Amino acid sequence: MLKTKSILAVSLGAAFAALTSVAAQAQAADLKVGYVDTQRIFRIAPSAIDAAKKIETEFSKRDQELQRLEKQLRTLQETAERDAPTMSENQRRAKEREFSDLSRDFQRKQREFREDLSLRQNEANAAIIEKANKAIKQIADSEKYDLILQDVVWVSPRLDITDKVVKALSDGK
Repeated sequence: MLKTKSILAVSLGAAFAALTSVAAQAQAADLKVGYVDTQRIFRIAPSAIDAAKKIETEFSKRDQELQRLEKQLRTLQETAERDAPTMSENQRRAKEREFSDLSRDFQRKQREFREDLSLRQNEANAAIIEKANKAIKQIADSEKYDLILQDVVWVSPRLDITDKVVKALSDGK
């Protein structure tokens, strides 16, 4: 039993020594780490700003149409409420049907608008991320980074290379 404990102690000691040695070697090696804030790229990269403006222009007409329909719905509802006491039952039903039909049309167009806008934004973001990843790879190769992280909980600002990526995206615009 005593022999087993001493063998175990020696094995644990050897494992600890090996681990300490590996940790020291890793620390001694110059590990170069960088961080990229993708949300900041979406906010400040010229290609991201251009894409957002293009999407806004592309969808502005449909957005205006939705605003017009919404205003029409409000007006119809206000008119129906104001005139309800003087309307006949048939007139009231006709106004309710008109409101219901317009409301359904508005909701359908609004849902389609949101889906189309979301799809278009996702496409644009994917293209920006693809370009950013290429720029990150070039920076990593040219500046000899061992590891570049994205979307972390916290990182020291000294590791942040987002501005370099934005500059690379601007240059390669």
